[in-house]
Amino acid sequence: MNLALKSPAPRSGILDIAAYVPGKEHAPGVAKVHKLSSNETPLGASPRAIEAFQKAAFNLERYPDGQANALKEAIAAVHGLNPANILCGNGSDELLGLLCHTYLGPGDEGIVTEHGFLVYRIQITASGGTPVTVKEREERVDVDAILAAVTERTKIVFIANPANPTGTYVPVEEVRRLHAGLPTGVLLVLDAAYAEYVRRNDYEAGLELVSSNRNVVMTRTFSKIYGLAGLRIGWMYAPRDVVEALDRVRGPFNLNAPAIAAGAAAIGDQAFVAAAADHNNTWLAKVGHALTDIGLRVTPSVTNFVLIHFPEEAGMSASDADAYLTSRGFILRAVGAYGFPNALRMTIGSEEANEGVVAALTEFMGRK
Repeated sequence: MNLALKSPAPRSGILDIAAYVPGKEHAPGVAKVHKLSSNETPLGASPRAIEAFQKAAFNLERYPDGQANALKEAIAAVHGLNPANILCGNGSDELLGLLCHTYLGPGDEGIVTEHGFLVYRIQITASGGTPVTVKEREERVDVDAILAAVTERTKIVFIANPANPTGTYVPVEEVRRLHAGLPTGVLLVLDAAYAEYVRRNDYEAGLELVSSNRNVVMTRTFSKIYGLAGLRIGWMYAPRDVVEALDRVRGPFNLNAPAIAAGAAAIGDQAFVAAAADHNNTWLAKVGHALTDIGLRVTPSVTNFVLIHFPEEAGMSASDADAYLTSRGFILRAVGAYGFPNALRMTIGSEEANEGVVAALTEFMGRK
């Protein structure tokens, strides 16, 4: 055996992971492009956040605060929380990964749902655990299916609430029923990345459930309604034991100084957040009705995106629609990897972008 030719081998299971593929950004040959593939806000970031980011540029030679205290305190002030129960990360994706690396190992199982965020499966597998996928019901999380899948090997359950890419949500009573049915040693992770967009009386992001239990955590992000996707800021509200465990394994300076400053300023500008939510609520309804009127099925959404289904029986394909839209400068997200081979996810964008997509899809449907 020639040892000189042998390469280092990744740990078992790593090469079985299908790498996450972000939404595309470019439409070659098109003068003006509307990117509606990554659920970014059309309003951008708060002016306060931009100013804070710019000021931070004068101190780039210094390490950031390793505890991100200014950001924790700003989050705590807005939501009425104890900063000691908050952990900030390089996007909520980092926090999801830290949870898996901390609470999963070989032989352990993590439960995800049929159309759930792909990062859950990736992080469970990367940690040596086994992802267990349960069916959804009518594109919604099925609490009974999750509870039926729990075994003595189950260590963690992930649900996105609201969900991506469907935009549906689990009412608070169902979330509580799910938690009540889980063994106390199983960690329930509520990924509430789109919580700020929800306007439903029976919805809760998870703050109360975390506050009253030791096996629930909630993750949030600044990448959506706050318009800071480029800075990668996430946060988690969790029992102190969980925060202390993750604090032992995270990077010591996992959030950079401009991100800390901009995040603290952004969450303090709740008037800007309200304006972003109002814009979204207005156009979410308009886009949904307009697409339904031209013969497309749209999954009812409470987020800043819609899942558009194309009628196969009429010879309509999502790939053809995607190509047609891209040629006109409208970039949506293909969601075949999420179990929807004949659907596209559309972010609610600017007035021009929203009306342009509706007009283009009307043309596409007419041609077919």
